[in-house]
Amino acid sequence: MTEGLVGTLTDPRFVMALLVAIAVFATIFTLIPAPGGASLKTRMKSVALERDELRARQRARLAAEADRRRRGGLRQEDRTRMRAIVDRLDLRRALADEATIAKLSTAGFRGQSPLTKFLFFRLVLPFAGAAMAAFYIFVLGGLAEQPLVMRLFACILAAYAGFYAPVLYVSNKAAKRKQSIQLAWPDALDLLLICVESGVSVEVAFRRVAEEIGGQSVALAEEFILTNAELSFLQERRQAYENLAARTGLESVRSVSQALIQAERYGTPVSHALRVLANESRDARMNAAEKKAAALPPKLTVPMILFFLPVLFAIILGPAAIQLTQEGIIGG
Repeated sequence: MTEGLVGTLTDPRFVMALLVAIAVFATIFTLIPAPGGASLKTRMKSVALERDELRARQRARLAAEADRRRRGGLRQEDRTRMRAIVDRLDLRRALADEATIAKLSTAGFRGQSPLTKFLFFRLVLPFAGAAMAAFYIFVLGGLAEQPLVMRLFACILAAYAGFYAPVLYVSNKAAKRKQSIQLAWPDALDLLLICVESGVSVEVAFRRVAEEIGGQSVALAEEFILTNAELSFLQERRQAYENLAARTGLESVRSVSQALIQAERYGTPVSHALRVLANESRDARMNAAEKKAAALPPKLTVPMILFFLPVLFAIILGPAAIQLTQEGIIGG
């Protein structure tokens, strides 16, 4: 047996086959990369691509800021003129109060610049409305059949409408913003509850919820980001929660703010309160939807009588009327 093994190992054909097998294996091992190396190269390539994307975005942002600063010179001058007019006439004392500032904040206009624009337009629009009405009435001949008193009254009415146009605009903006926040608030509470129960801090929870809820409600995402910033630099965290409730103007948000304030003050767990408030907000949203659905039948009564029933009667009675006409019973 030993002689047969030695003969096999010393056989030139066996040695040649073994060398060929080793060469083929070495070639395959050389050409096919190891999985770890491929993964590392792929990761390094993805990191390089992401770095290039970040650089491109940073350059685009810097270019946009430079363009904005270049174009903002005239706008800054206009804002300065508006502020000078408002300060000279002391319109803040005459036309603005705490309710006006709260309404602007609820509509998403924060700071002194929106307040200055609001007061400036309340000063300018009455004169613009009266001038346009006077041009239409006395130059273009509008309301020519009316007496002079009625035409003057129309000019005064146009000035009055211009005076209250900014108020109506801000009120409409605030109502739409509150509706957007109200619709997205239960989902935001669920996400906030998940973040709190996972062990993250309230600041990180607000930031993560803002990133997730932005696609559903941009206004709510902005409020969460602003609250996160206020939690970082305000001396009292309670003030940040109260500001959130004041800016939104919603009772559901105020309840959550009170729960967070109590949790900060007494050290109680906030997860149970958030769960209860999330269920209540979801029930309130469902009740509002059911209320709208219940109000549809009375609203559809008049359109059905005016539009649906005549068409339905024509479809039902039309063939019978045609048949009777052809037989000579009607119109004969």
